[in-house]
Amino acid sequence: MRAIVNYLRTASAALRMLIVLTIITGVLYPLAITAIAQLPGLRARADGSLVDQHGRVVGSGLLGQSFTDAKGNPLVQYFQSRPSAAGAGYDPTASGASNLGPESIVDTLPDPKVKDDPGRPSLLTQVCARSRAVGRLEGVSGARPFCTPDGVGAVLAVFWSGPGYRGHVVRVVSVNQACPATPFLATYRGVAVACARPGQDYAEGQIVPVRGDAPSHPAVPADAVTASGSGLDPEISPAYARLQEARVARVRGIPLARVTALVEKYEKGRDLGLLGEARVNVLRLNLALDRQYPYRAN
Repeated sequence: MRAIVNYLRTASAALRMLIVLTIITGVLYPLAITAIAQLPGLRARADGSLVDQHGRVVGSGLLGQSFTDAKGNPLVQYFQSRPSAAGAGYDPTASGASNLGPESIVDTLPDPKVKDDPGRPSLLTQVCARSRAVGRLEGVSGARPFCTPDGVGAVLAVFWSGPGYRGHVVRVVSVNQACPATPFLATYRGVAVACARPGQDYAEGQIVPVRGDAPSHPAVPADAVTASGSGLDPEISPAYARLQEARVARVRGIPLARVTALVEKYEKGRDLGLLGEARVNVLRLNLALDRQYPYRAN
C-alpha cells in the first residue's frame, strides 16, 4: 500500500510540474515574446520585414524573388536577382542549396528516347549556362574559365592505350556536348575530339577539364551565376548591380547616371564595417525604380 501511495505522490508531482511548465513555456513565454516583438522598431522585423506598394504586400526585404515573366524570361526593366536552388526558385518552404560541389563537372545528358527529359546538368554546366545567358542579356562577354562557347562545362573524357592513363591517347570525347554538337576542341593531343552520345558510359576515360582562354576575372560576377546557400538571398553584389545598370537605364529611357545614383542609394556596406560584404537589396531597388522612373512598354 505504501508503495502505491508513493507512486501516486510522484505521479501527481510530475503532472503538476508538467502543467506549470506548459503554462509558462507554452503560453506565457510565447505571449510575452509576441508582445515584445510588436513594440515600435521591432514590429516590422517580427512580421517578416514585409514590403508593400500602394497598400499591397509585394514581398519581403529578407527573402529574394525572381523578376521574370511566366516563361522564366528576365523582365528587362528590372534588376535581376541571383540564381536560386530553393524549390522552383526562392521557395521559402524548400530553402537550401543544390548540394553540388566543385567535382560536379560531368553532365547526365538528356535521353532522346524519353520525352522532355532535361538530363541532369553538373554544377559547372549550370554556372557556364548562367554566365552565357547573363552576358547576352547585359551585352558583355559571358566567357568563363572551363566553359565552352555554347555554355556547358569544357570537359573531356580521354581514353589511353594503356592502363593507368599511360601510353598514347586513342579516343577523346567532349562529355558535356551531346551529338550532333561541334566539340569545343577539334583535337586533343593529335586525336580528334568527338561529341558525346546520351547513354554512353565514359567512366573509363580520364576526366580532363579544359580552362580555355577566358579571363581570370570574368565580366559576369560570381553571384550572378551561383545560388546562395539558402536559395533565398534578397541581395546582389554591387558588381552585379553595376553590370545591369546600362540595360535598366536604356529600357526605361533614363540617363545612366540616375540609375547609378539609385543603386548607390540602396547599397549597404559591411555590417559593423567588417562583417559580410557590400550588397544591394533587389526588391527595394526595383520598387524605387518604379516609383521614380515608371516603365512604359513600347
